[in-house]
Amino acid sequence: MSFSSEVKEELAKHISPARHCQIAELAALLLFCGQYGKDENNRYTVGFQTENEAIVRKGFTLLQKTFNINNGVEMGEEEMRLFYNKFGSLEEPVSPLLIKNSCCQRAFIRGAFLAAGSMSDPRKGYHLEFVCSSRGKAEQLQGVIQGFGIDAKIILRKKYYVVYLKEGAGIVELLAAMEAPLSLMNLENLRILKEVRNSVNRRVNCETANIGKTVSAAARQIEDIELLRERYGFQNLPDALRQMAEVRLEYPDMPLKELGEHLDPPVGKSGVNHRLRKLGELAERLRT
Repeated sequence: MSFSSEVKEELAKHISPARHCQIAELAALLLFCGQYGKDENNRYTVGFQTENEAIVRKGFTLLQKTFNINNGVEMGEEEMRLFYNKFGSLEEPVSPLLIKNSCCQRAFIRGAFLAAGSMSDPRKGYHLEFVCSSRGKAEQLQGVIQGFGIDAKIILRKKYYVVYLKEGAGIVELLAAMEAPLSLMNLENLRILKEVRNSVNRRVNCETANIGKTVSAAARQIEDIELLRERYGFQNLPDALRQMAEVRLEYPDMPLKELGEHLDPPVGKSGVNHRLRKLGELAERLRT
C-alpha cells in the first residue's frame, strides 16, 4: 500500500464527534467527488464518484449521521431541498458558514484530501496535492490550508487547478491539521531517517573530497621535490627546506601535521605547509 493510501485509510476511519464538523467534511467530499440530482427514474439521489470504497463508506456514514440519509434509500423532494440549501451547487465553493470554525476547517481539509488529494512516497520526495476542477474551489482550499500557517500554492495543470505543498515540514503540519497522527509519526520517522542518511552521505562525500585533495597535493609535492633533487640538488637548499624535502619523500602519504613531527625540531601543520609551498615555488621557477 502506498503512503498516500495509508493516509487516506487513516482519515477514512476518523469520524468527528461534532455534527458541524461532520457537515464540513461531508461538504468537502461532495465538493470534490460528490454528485446529486435525479436518476433515470426521476428519483433524487446523492452519491460519490471515487474508486476508493473506504471513501464511499465514509461519505454515506456522514450522510446518515448528519441528515439521516441511508445508502439505497430514496430521498424525498423536501429532503433534497433542505440538502441543496445546506450545500448548494457542487460547482461552486462551499458556504463559508460551514467552515467558519477551526475544527470544521480541519474536517474540510480532511474531506478534501480523501476526495481529491494524493501524496508522493516521502522516501523519494515531498509532494502533496489536491486536484480541483475550478479555480474557485482551489482558492478556497488554499485559503483554508494557509489559515493554519501552511504554505500552499496553486498551479494550472491541463484543465485542473492543483493546490500543492512541496516542503516536508508543511506536509507534516497538514497531516496534523487533518488529524492523522499515525501518518504524521510515520512521515516524521522517514524524514529523520532521510536526514540522517543525507548527513552521513554529505560527510562521506566531504571526507572523500578532502582525501582526494590531500592525495593530489601530496603527488604534486613529490613531483616538485624530485624535480628539485634532479635539477637543483638538495645540497643547495636551505637546511629547513632540505629536511622538509627528505621527510616528504620518505613519507609520501603522511598528513602535514604528522610530517611536522618528523622534523627536527618539530613544526606545526602551518609550518610544514609553508615549507612545502616554498619548495613548490622553487620547482616552478625551474620549469619556466
